[in-house]
Amino acid sequence: MTERLVFREVSVLDGSGAPAFVADVSVVGEHIERVGQVPVGTTELDGRGLHLSPGFVDVHSHDDAAVLELPELEFKLAQGCTSVVVGNCGFGLSPLTGSAEPPGNASLFGPKRRRFSSIGDYLLAIDAARPALNVATLVGHHNLLVSVLGDGERAPTASERLQLKALLARALDDGAVGLSTGLIYRPGRSAKTEEIAELAALCGERGLLYTTHLRSESARLLEAVDEAIAIGRAANCRVQISHHKAAGLRNWGKTEQTHARLAEANAAGVDVAFDVYPYTAGSGPLVEYFDPKQPDLELLDVTRLATCPPFPELEGRMLVDIAREQESDVPTLVARILAGPGGERTLCITFTMGDEDLERNLAHPLSMIGSDGLADLTGKPHPRLFGTFPRVLARYVRERRLLALPEAVRKMTRAPCERFGLAGRGRIEEGMRADLVLFDAERVTDLASYDDPQRRPAGIECVVVNGALAYRSLGPAGAGAVISRAGRALTPAWPA
Repeated sequence: MTERLVFREVSVLDGSGAPAFVADVSVVGEHIERVGQVPVGTTELDGRGLHLSPGFVDVHSHDDAAVLELPELEFKLAQGCTSVVVGNCGFGLSPLTGSAEPPGNASLFGPKRRRFSSIGDYLLAIDAARPALNVATLVGHHNLLVSVLGDGERAPTASERLQLKALLARALDDGAVGLSTGLIYRPGRSAKTEEIAELAALCGERGLLYTTHLRSESARLLEAVDEAIAIGRAANCRVQISHHKAAGLRNWGKTEQTHARLAEANAAGVDVAFDVYPYTAGSGPLVEYFDPKQPDLELLDVTRLATCPPFPELEGRMLVDIAREQESDVPTLVARILAGPGGERTLCITFTMGDEDLERNLAHPLSMIGSDGLADLTGKPHPRLFGTFPRVLARYVRERRLLALPEAVRKMTRAPCERFGLAGRGRIEEGMRADLVLFDAERVTDLASYDDPQRRPAGIECVVVNGALAYRSLGPAGAGAVISRAGRALTPAWPA
């Protein structure tokens, strides 16, 4: 007898942005068999009062090591995610050649400090690890630089520029979905615009994406957006601005101007879109945000410790409160933390964004959703790691009514699959890959908070990955269980 998974009388959100319709949906093997009237299933789920949509895609994750070392990935499955894109902000586990120290915070590489000389080797390792969801990867610009230039920050010679292009070309041909930069981080911050455009042109030739953590998300945000557009124009490639924001009180409101620039660019033939997470706080390595010679006191005043290996008792507290208690100033406190054992692995949370900019970004038709979560489960990580996608549905669909439910689902399903070349996914249609999430639109809620960030969301009833039932809810309070690990490495492709 054919194994058939059937959802009965479920409200189908097909990923297109169209209103939901009630139907039965059947899954056989890895594909959606029928939508409408379907045969009897070997497993049948009652969909009455629930919605079925394509699985959510986290277009901006830092799960590079987690997909290998935490392959159950419950913190993502429980949100309804069926695919993640890694290799963001210029970082990643591959390609890394030579003896130079890998760039980025140690949490990106996991406790085993994994690294791979090629994208091809990394994709093979993903398949061998059998993660619970699908994984696509970008090529990190920082990785290219340290592989060719070694440690330090300097301009590449003409010969080295050719080596950078050759390494990137191989990585793209191995199956990466594009190139990513992180232009506030070392060593990529030293790269000139024309050097980046030269590399991004290889993406343009292949129809792949150039994604970028802008050179500034605060005082020089407008100039940074202009640079991203200029790279897309010069390289003839599509551009994805990562975790778009206007950080810092004096910069609030600038997304009105950035959206105008994006509209002008798209009208002129430069394809630019962006992703956003549904929180007004960001997170990242403390060492990257702190310049001991010129400390940004405004930023430090709104910074909280997430993971602090030298002083775990300080996790979850604001720097200003700790400094006051210790009768110290904040820069001195931060210097002491970073100098402590494991201090370079300290992660922080920065409360720098305004609600109006966030909502303007979420509502924009070109925006998609990415968690930007760092998969460090020690301490008190940013709640976006556990709550991003349910938060969109709970706060910005049901409570704020900023987005209609079909449009929110489109932003998390069809839009990212088409943008990143994940062909055959992101829509509920016969013959499509069966990456699916069943949820209660009236009850779905992100339960993770800054003080209790590792709580699973409520209202996600089950998740299907490549036709296999991967996750089931065990009750109303966010409890659930991973049932199978049916994910795989994905490479870019578009419908014929």
